[in-house]
Parts: sequence; C-alpha cells; structure tokens
Amino acid sequence: MKYLIAGLGNIGSEYHYTRHNIGFRVLDALAKASNIVFTDRRYGETSELKVKGRTLILLKPSTYMNLSGNAIRYWMQAEKIPVENLLVIVDDLALPFGSLRLKGKGSDAGHNGLKSIQSILGTQNYARLRFGIGNDFPKGGQIDYVLGQFDEEEEKALPERFEMCEDIIKSFCLAGLQNTMNQFNNK
Repeated sequence: MKYLIAGLGNIGSEYHYTRHNIGFRVLDALAKASNIVFTDRRYGETSELKVKGRTLILLKPSTYMNLSGNAIRYWMQAEKIPVENLLVIVDDLALPFGSLRLKGKGSDAGHNGLKSIQSILGTQNYARLRFGIGNDFPKGGQIDYVLGQFDEEEEKALPERFEMCEDIIKSFCLAGLQNTMNQFNNK
C-alpha cells in the first residue's frame, strides 16, 4: 500500500524557517529521524519511507504554495495513490501554536495551498494534518506573520511537536484516519 504525505511550504532558503513552511519542516524532521534523504524530482523533492509494509512517498512540492495541487496530482498519478491515501501537512492560523488536528475533509479556510489542492483534485475530501501556528498579529499583518519566523520559545518546542507529527503520520498509514483522529486529536 502506498501513501502520499505532502508537506506544504515555499521553496527557497529565505522561506525555510517561516511559519508557512511548517509542512516542509515536519517532513525534514521525519526524514532525519528515519535516516532518509530527499531527492530533487519533478514538481518537488521526494523521499520514500517504508513503515510495516506500507510505502510512504514524502513530498515537498517545488511549485510554491499556491500551486501545490499540481505537484500533489502529479505524484498521486505517478505512484497510483488514491485520494484516501493522501495526507497534507499544513500550517493553520486558527489553531494555537503547536496544536495538531487531523481532519478527513474540510474547506481551504483561506489557505492558498489547500485552495490549489481542492481546485486541482476537485474535492475537499482528503486528509490534512493542521499544525497550529497561532494568530498573534495585528489587523492586516497576516502575510508578514505567516512569512515570519517562530520566536525562540516556539522554536524550542518544535522538536517535540515534530515527533508527535511523525506518530500521527505513521498511525494514519497503519491504523487509518478515524482511529488516528480518535487517538491524537486534542493532544
């Protein structure tokens, strides 16, 4: 069984540590913990992780956030992965920093990456792991906030959150969406 685990972000070193790139950072942490590396491929960097007979294709799209759907569609088709085996990791302003919520469907909530995926796939029914980045910004400051970096305290808390994401990703592939939501949401 194959799964596509897509972490959303923007390419370029200037974006690496931004809140908007948390999807890339989750996958980087998973790859490091699993001793695997990413390879530059069509529409993004990919890596392959084997977990108890399952194959996880990790994808960091190179299409920039607002065109993420193109990369996801390409890799789903290339690897013959059904939409129910897709998990998208995305930053979420509506959740407090570090909160993790797994959902099986939902609106794009104004997120350009999710908007692109929904448009390209023609459905809102795909799993997403929402990583809370908080919303401590002044009116009109949303873009600067999501493209800004985590503060020192937040940065110190990220490794533990990344480990929790790793557990959620593996559980999604092994135990399924509903069981994983029941086990991990609200932790």
